[in-house]
Amino acid sequence: MKKAFLFLFIFALSFNVFAQQNAPAGFDLSNYGVKIEPDKRLMAVLATLEAADVKTPLSAQGEKFRRVLRADSAAMPDDLRQKIRTFVEQYKRRHPQESDAQIVAPFISMAYALSPVPDLNDPVITNDLPGKLLDVLDFAPLVREYYRRSTFGSKSNEYTKLYQQAADDKIRSSAKLMVGDLLDYLHTKPQTFYAEKIKTQAQKSKSKKSTLQTIEVRERERRFFIVPEMLAPTGNINFLNVGDDYYAVVNPEIDLSNSDVRRAFLQFVFDPLVLSNAKEISTFRPMIKELLDAQRQKNPDVSPDVYLAVSRSLVAAADARQTEYEKVRIATAQARQNIERVKTETEKRKVSGELEKFKQMMADETARQLSEAYERGAVLSFYFADQLRGLEDSGFDIASSLRDMILSLETAKETERLTQFAEARKRAEARRSAPNAPTTTVAIENPVTNKLIEIQKTIAAKNYSQANAELNLLAQSNPTDSRIYYNLGRVASFTAESIENEESRNLKLKEAQETYVKAVEIELKKPNPDKTLLSLSYVALAKIHEFFNEGEYAVKIYEAAIRIGDINGGAFKEAIAGKERLLKNQQ
Repeated sequence: MKKAFLFLFIFALSFNVFAQQNAPAGFDLSNYGVKIEPDKRLMAVLATLEAADVKTPLSAQGEKFRRVLRADSAAMPDDLRQKIRTFVEQYKRRHPQESDAQIVAPFISMAYALSPVPDLNDPVITNDLPGKLLDVLDFAPLVREYYRRSTFGSKSNEYTKLYQQAADDKIRSSAKLMVGDLLDYLHTKPQTFYAEKIKTQAQKSKSKKSTLQTIEVRERERRFFIVPEMLAPTGNINFLNVGDDYYAVVNPEIDLSNSDVRRAFLQFVFDPLVLSNAKEISTFRPMIKELLDAQRQKNPDVSPDVYLAVSRSLVAAADARQTEYEKVRIATAQARQNIERVKTETEKRKVSGELEKFKQMMADETARQLSEAYERGAVLSFYFADQLRGLEDSGFDIASSLRDMILSLETAKETERLTQFAEARKRAEARRSAPNAPTTTVAIENPVTNKLIEIQKTIAAKNYSQANAELNLLAQSNPTDSRIYYNLGRVASFTAESIENEESRNLKLKEAQETYVKAVEIELKKPNPDKTLLSLSYVALAKIHEFFNEGEYAVKIYEAAIRIGDINGGAFKEAIAGKERLLKNQQ
């Protein structure tokens, strides 16, 4: 119990200082409604399409699976193969402008209209299905026939294991990063269950005229599925919302933390919040509709749905602002480290100037993203971006803050947003179109920071021995960098978790303690010590002392963390809870 108690706290810390954030190893995606699993319906539909020799571009793993699948299906009946080819060729003739990758999209949607394997039955109700899906629904009988007459049905479990292994290799770790980063920025947790109130009527007595009306509360689960699909075209992410379930179909080699899946997950987070604030939104319905109508004159594809506009605006704002906030935070930390290293005022001003240029570049890029979103119907994207900027360091939950955001809306100010940010957008577009323009920009290159970012991936993969070796090597050439020792403490703590022998485990924890102390000592010698690192290190130290029943000393260290204050990325709340816990136990 004692061992588990300690490491529960260690996992609760925000681990990475001045580098890319990583979700802790114990971060369970299912707690946030996220599931990563292949879908046999989708596998069957896309495998059937492969029989028509579609030329969709696939990842390296996808191409390897394609060869396996086509070899396994080589003996399928010729009449079935011909029927599949005929259907696909006819569809292509009706859509001559679409590439094979674009043609696949409605077939993916169709897969989620079918019942699970092996039946793969058509939907009972089809009148509310979108037109593109109805256009390919007649493909479903061919999918069922392919499932029965080819080897796919008998090999589907084998294929599923390959898909799941591919997902675990890359998607799972980047999903943790994506989910952790976005939820940490919004200070919230997704609503994974939705309570719906339903009116029911029952007879009071035998009289047919006498009825009793009651309100029944039914709870529905909400889920966000990340679906690894070997045959999904590279560069394409297909996002579907089916009732309370959200599906993001991706190729297994994608890095989710820098993909459009971010926006799909944000949609999953924001949709119930918009629904719960529908009454407040309705107050502004006429004004928001005016903003939408102005955009619909330029782009008729813009949806007139006011609530959808609010949801999409929140998604666009959170996606753009979180990216800018995180990159500027890292660049600022790098600049601060460099300013401490250089000696002359000229060099320090140069570093500060480069940081300001980077901040302006990031602000321009955010303006470009929000402008494009505005033109697609997210007409409140600039407004919500401003509101989020005010919440970033406050720690307030977006769920509890959204109502006040909506009620503070002044739609008249939103009419001029595109004009207001036109110059910033032009600058961002010019940078993106410049020859050899970098896909990502870092204000100041710092080799230690870059190496720490690489080591985080090793830690996330639980390869603690390698991470420890790399950190010790880094410490030899950078003996005064407190971040290295802080991360050495993390690795030692993680390693101790897996040690069953009590004496060996305690020695490893003492090692972690020593490196945390080293990190604190180095940082306190600086004229402007990093408060985030100190906060995290103090709490990590206090919890180790607490584990060793050194409660009085642990309280003092918790108090040191509390005096630093509730800073962004720190461990203020853990320090408060730790002190209260120890004082309560002493009573």
